[in-house]
Amino acid sequence: MNRSRFLSLAASLLVATAAHAQTFGLGETDAPKQERVVAELVAAVTTAAPGQPFQAAVKLVHAKETHSYGKVLPPGIVGKPTKLTWTLPEGWQVEEQPWPATHQVPSTDGAISDGYDGTVYLPVKITPPASAAAGSSVELKVKVSALVCDPKSCQPFTKEVALTLGVAATPVVNAANTAVFGAPPAVEKKSPEAQPAAPAGEAKPAVAAATKPAAAPATAAASTVAPPLSFVQILLYAFIGGLILNIMPCVFPVLGIKVTSVVQQAGEDRRKVVLHGLMYTVGVLLSFWVLGGVAIALNKGWGSQLQSPAFNYFLAAFFLIFALNMAGLFEIGASVIGVGSGLQSKSGLGGSFFSGLLATVVATPCSAPFLGTALGATLSLPASQSMLIFTLIGLGLASPFLLLSLFPGLISALPRPGAWMESFKQGMSFLLFGTVGFMLYVLTNQIEGLPVLFAILSLVLIALGCWIYGRWALPHKPARTQNIARLLTFLAVAGGLWVGLPGASAKRAHAEEAVNLKDPDALHWEMWSPEKVAALRAAKQPVYIDFTASWCWTCQVNKRVYTDAALRALFKQHHVVTLKADWSDENESIRLALEALGKRAVPVNVLYIPGVEEPFILDELLTVGNVTAALKKLEK
Repeated sequence: MNRSRFLSLAASLLVATAAHAQTFGLGETDAPKQERVVAELVAAVTTAAPGQPFQAAVKLVHAKETHSYGKVLPPGIVGKPTKLTWTLPEGWQVEEQPWPATHQVPSTDGAISDGYDGTVYLPVKITPPASAAAGSSVELKVKVSALVCDPKSCQPFTKEVALTLGVAATPVVNAANTAVFGAPPAVEKKSPEAQPAAPAGEAKPAVAAATKPAAAPATAAASTVAPPLSFVQILLYAFIGGLILNIMPCVFPVLGIKVTSVVQQAGEDRRKVVLHGLMYTVGVLLSFWVLGGVAIALNKGWGSQLQSPAFNYFLAAFFLIFALNMAGLFEIGASVIGVGSGLQSKSGLGGSFFSGLLATVVATPCSAPFLGTALGATLSLPASQSMLIFTLIGLGLASPFLLLSLFPGLISALPRPGAWMESFKQGMSFLLFGTVGFMLYVLTNQIEGLPVLFAILSLVLIALGCWIYGRWALPHKPARTQNIARLLTFLAVAGGLWVGLPGASAKRAHAEEAVNLKDPDALHWEMWSPEKVAALRAAKQPVYIDFTASWCWTCQVNKRVYTDAALRALFKQHHVVTLKADWSDENESIRLALEALGKRAVPVNVLYIPGVEEPFILDELLTVGNVTAALKKLEK
């Protein structure tokens, strides 16, 4: 360490020691210590009712000239996001609502930062279980973790605050917090055709008004004109959505593997065929249970794992190896990737189980019709009911294969095994090669520059390793030749993975899309943000939002409608501003906006009509007709 660096470090330690002493009152004896921020948990009710959600919020009161940060740091802002960790009684659930918009605040060294100051409310919705005992009381706790800064320094802040509420058959509104959450809806007699009044605590919160967040209009709840679906209807939608996944483009590549397996089993006894079907179903269900558990625990969206460039790269490499195996470049029996090859062996129960896992993995980029409605319902349901929805989706996906297994007569009607199967298997490999191409397309929307080139070259290295294995690691080759081939295969595959694995620093910095100069009539898609939506709506401007992701196949299919000349003319005729909310990478603001719309998956397309508070949500699968019908609403 040179002398100047030593002196700098020593000075820093002295300053830190002085600041530490002052914080604990060692440097001042007279002036009372003032907290930089005071946290409190407040609610719209003093007494909650079983099964009836109510609004609550974490109230932060900042001292003069201090500030904290929002849930997500904007680009270029150095700080620490504020985090809330909840501890609730068993069965109670909490759902974070969109936080108020942050604003510019003075930071250290005279710089400008972005965060909260003064008094701010961070809203949530809390739902007691239907089994909550009337007459009891509960304690709700939340730990606030934040970084609180003044113009000179920043300090971590951790505080756990609690609130005790009673439980009764009817909720009791907290009149003292009416200015924060708004007055509850008046209970009035309705005709049988009228909509039921919302329960206490479900009134539109005034938290937004108290803090003046610019994002409030952008996260308005979905229209409640249509009557709510029953839980039985939601389960039916879940099953149908899972069933439709079998014919979606992202699942179709696995169809070759499944059909080949069923045909191979046609000559087996019924017991083995049924076991194959059950193992496949177990693989599908286990995958959906894991995904459902992760989604509930982390409050993540469907397909959120595809927001990771590393996950997408591994998926591309896996499909490449599997495609080369199906194309006949090499055969590795029941080891490693051979778990899938075991589909063609007489005792391939592990292969059927693996095929079920694989079907679920490749199904996650798709949100089929009916499926979006079912997944959106999990946002407001207890964990047990949400898991039942994921179970029905899995059963829908597994049902065709299971049906063939339970009714062997259907299998016997299929062509008998023969030499044609090898040609069929090799032909199906091109579907997997196509999937590799799609995964590379996804990666190009998440990483850029040399990382993209390295990812492509790494797949070439992996393919080289597979070729070496299939050429020289054959049983009739000398043992020395086989061992050298296995070593070279390992080096090529491992080297390829090492060269091509995307790092976190390789993520693409998304910017607003420019106008397509080659097509002057093309729609101009601007980058979505809650603040932009709020500003446009305040200016009485029609706003069309496309919530999309590069890993969502249905989203890519939907884009074809925007090439229709008449449709583009309608967008321009009504001066509609088109915004793209790209969820290819993890984005907390987009996730919250989708949840506020009652959605958990993309695609979601929304039209905000001037003068209408609630947004119009289009069908998951877009057509020129339904988009045109939505835009026609601007003429009324």
